[in-house]
Amino acid sequence: MAGIGFELRKLLERESYSGVLQAYVYASIISSGPWVLSIVGILIIGLMSAAVVAPNVLVTQFQVSVTYLIAVSLILTGVVQLAFTRFIADRLFEKRDAMVLPNFTGVVMIVTAASGTLGILAIFFLFQGQNVVYRTLMLTGFVLLCDIWVATIFLSGLKQYKQIVALYALGYGITVMSALALRPLGLEGLLLGFVLGHAIMLLGMVLLVMRAYPAKTLIAFDFLRRGAMYPSLMATGFLFNLGIWMDKILFWYAPDTGQSVIGPLNASVIYDLPVFLAYLSILPGMAVFLVRMETDFVEYYHRFYDAVREGSTLAQMEDLRNEMVYTVRRGLFEIIKIQTIATLAMLVAGPALLRALGIPELYLPLLYVDVAGAGLQVVLLGLLNVFFYLDKRRDVVMLSLMLVVLNGGLTWATLQLGALWFGYGFALAMFLTVIAAFQRLDRTLENLEYETFMLQ
Repeated sequence: MAGIGFELRKLLERESYSGVLQAYVYASIISSGPWVLSIVGILIIGLMSAAVVAPNVLVTQFQVSVTYLIAVSLILTGVVQLAFTRFIADRLFEKRDAMVLPNFTGVVMIVTAASGTLGILAIFFLFQGQNVVYRTLMLTGFVLLCDIWVATIFLSGLKQYKQIVALYALGYGITVMSALALRPLGLEGLLLGFVLGHAIMLLGMVLLVMRAYPAKTLIAFDFLRRGAMYPSLMATGFLFNLGIWMDKILFWYAPDTGQSVIGPLNASVIYDLPVFLAYLSILPGMAVFLVRMETDFVEYYHRFYDAVREGSTLAQMEDLRNEMVYTVRRGLFEIIKIQTIATLAMLVAGPALLRALGIPELYLPLLYVDVAGAGLQVVLLGLLNVFFYLDKRRDVVMLSLMLVVLNGGLTWATLQLGALWFGYGFALAMFLTVIAAFQRLDRTLENLEYETFMLQ
């Protein structure tokens, strides 16, 4: 995201309230990307369709269908997201920009083929009781989302942040408006609106990539060569996304908390809405995460490693290391501070928010716990981002695996303990993973010079 960081720095350098506000607004939208915006879109479509779409169960079926599309597409494409990002970053560092577009086209073709094949096998065999229109729209939406997650990788490195924000606004605006316009058609109309909006978004992403990285060759598969993609990053992408969704999956299919909604898809009435609302509270933390990590930290990170490459003295490198450590600590502290404020705001606004959405206030304790867990997830993302910059891939794999095991095990345990403990598995898993990440990062930064020179 170095390109985005460069542009954000220009906004912050204006030293005006408008420049700071613009920087954080752009950062919150870019960092949250389609994921959080999808949640907002689903909620808006559901609320505005409840009085039009009959029976109301069709709205629930739409929301659950889209939630599964998002979850499965994120987990599936996690295998290539980080690894392919590193491949592209290495090519850009080598000044081989002409390789970007052809390999982007190549990876999109493979992701489309893989997701299409998996989608056909799953949707057309597991949803035999549903009509062909529903199954076709589910398949199309699944492939579109998989391609969008991959395309988002490239957008994160572009300097055209205004165009990116406008593209997200256009894509989700079309999604909501199309779904609302087609809602008289029922479930299929809502899904068609979702598909149309995301098709426009993907098209816009492709055009941005083509304009930013022109090339004479259209298709290449250099990323498939041996050693081009790091297996550790492939494992990290898969495990982290699985870890994030593990508690939701267990609640969906636990006998006491899950209910069948459509075909093989289950939902958890008691868990889903509070956890989705909780994720809306991470927008401020995500904005601070992007602004601080992609501006202050990256600046001192580059200074330190430039000093290493240029043969500076040990004293100079130690000073730069200390500055980098300071920016890391300050950035993480600001993320924690802002996310704590957002959490407190949600605690105050929680009762009114639930009443406005027609949700019983019995859900408040679960909402509060999920808000805390979502806030810890932002802190974890900030820590993992530092590990990625320091090329500590093994540490990130272990932390991601730890998240999968803890979220799965602790959530299962809380399901056995009863309703009073719901949500604590997710929050505690995040807390323990964050603590482990802090401890490992502290040791890494303490020994940075040694590991830079002696372990390469």
